Amino acid sequence: MTRNGQRLLMLIDDEPAQRRLIAAIASRRGWRTIFAGDHETALAMLGTQDGMGLDAIVLDHWAPDCDASGLIAELRRNRPALPILMLTANGSVASAVDAMRAGATDFLTKPLAAERLLSALEAAVAGKAAGELRPLTEKLSMPLAFDEIVGSAPQFRAALAIAAKAARARIPVLIEGESGVGKEVVAEAIHAASPRAKKALIRVNCGAIPGNLVESELFGHEKGAFTGAFERKIGRFQEADGGTLFLDEIGEMPLEAQVKLLRVLQSGELQPLGARHVREVDVRVVAATNKRLTEEVEAGRFREDLYYRLNVVQVTIPPLRDRPGDVAPLARHLLARIAEQPGLRPLGITDEALALLGSYDWPGNVRQLQNALFRAAVLCDGDALTRGDFPQIAHMAANGGASAVQGPAPSGGVTLFRADGNLRALEEIEADVIRLAIGHYRGRMTEVARRLGIGRSTLYRKLGELGIDQSAA
Repeated sequence: MTRNGQRLLMLIDDEPAQRRLIAAIASRRGWRTIFAGDHETALAMLGTQDGMGLDAIVLDHWAPDCDASGLIAELRRNRPALPILMLTANGSVASAVDAMRAGATDFLTKPLAAERLLSALEAAVAGKAAGELRPLTEKLSMPLAFDEIVGSAPQFRAALAIAAKAARARIPVLIEGESGVGKEVVAEAIHAASPRAKKALIRVNCGAIPGNLVESELFGHEKGAFTGAFERKIGRFQEADGGTLFLDEIGEMPLEAQVKLLRVLQSGELQPLGARHVREVDVRVVAATNKRLTEEVEAGRFREDLYYRLNVVQVTIPPLRDRPGDVAPLARHLLARIAEQPGLRPLGITDEALALLGSYDWPGNVRQLQNALFRAAVLCDGDALTRGDFPQIAHMAANGGASAVQGPAPSGGVTLFRADGNLRALEEIEADVIRLAIGHYRGRMTEVARRLGIGRSTLYRKLGELGIDQSAA
């Protein structure tokens, strides 16, 4: 850490635009960034005053003259405990396997979402895994039909039944649920079961698009429509014409874009930025959110008329902690998918390991379970995963840490006394309050920090100090 309290990040990348972007994003959370353009420069900088104070490294897989896995291995030999995050444009599973075996802490893909980078950095320095294998592990599963989706809990099957019935109609569907529960899997199943199955399913993550580019991304623009519009762009609505448009994180869409989205849903017509004429489109919209949109409407952050237009059919996916009986079959299913990837092989899993996984409440839901299995499979030397292949989860279970067997703090409050009548330690109570807030506000860390009366940087520091797994954030 630097003298003024800032944490220090080394970015190994030769692209000026990306350097500026990552430095600007990291600075929001109090990071100062130093740059290395190639392999040799990075290694040389490790011996400098700045290099000695490094807190993390982000390495672009496409840095010039760079054998990424070789560089990671060499960095790891020099700094065994230093978090190293790999950044790649293609997000291939083979690259992830090589990088992790060489010693990478985590893996991110471009274009880089700000919150994803910040979450990965905060988790890495806290010694946790942020689940940033998400872009890779989500590629492991081919789209599934409704009857192929793993899960037998009654509330989960009831949600799938509603989605399956709605799939045959053109009406919009709103899928609600915590981060990582599988909202995109359900959206894919809706498309596959609809009359539009042979047409395109276009995915848009509204939370990953800068606010000033949402309209261009969705509706397109003409050449010269605004500064930097050097050529005509076809919007996602036109790409999805005749098919389905999946709008993930719909609650993050700016209000101005919400107005135009409502108009398209009502009229079936859109007007690209800078265009003189409207265009007709035939698109079925499926939206998803990890927020309670009714609360967003009450707060004035989401249009009420758009909410009712999208919420013709609502599908609520329960969190994995509410269906613990699904953990074991899910683990076996996901391991079979993982085994199909380049560089990996079929693995079994012991009953002891399954019992451990079943005792954990999975704040990051199915996504976190998939990431944990992927990481364990990459590093496993045996023929079956054991309890020892999940050291972080085993550690929390053994020490009664966050998200272990006893589960989260009760929804009605926080317990102040131990069973013997004595007060609990202050840090235990504080950890329960933070977990309770994260659950109540569905992982919206800005809102959690605001409600607790602390800054986001303070919140993330406390997550690390108290051992709270924030992969659902």
